[in-house]
Amino acid sequence: MTQEKIDRINALARKQKAEGLTEEEKKEQYILRREYIESFKQSLIGQLENTYIVEPDGTKRKVSRKDENTDN
Repeated sequence: MTQEKIDRINALARKQKAEGLTEEEKKEQYILRREYIESFKQSLIGQLENTYIVEPDGTKRKVSRKDENTDN
């Protein structure tokens, strides 16, 4: 997500509070927000895929997705 798109999201949010948005602007805002959320989720997934938990005995285990964890 580019800074330009983030700035546009913020500008639309300010306009929405001040005077309201047209239908076209609402659609643009929705699309930009979905793109931002997806970008954020992908970034978080990337971080978690490279995260390890260090057990008290010093061993490391990779963090796994909850649906992949058979312990629960």
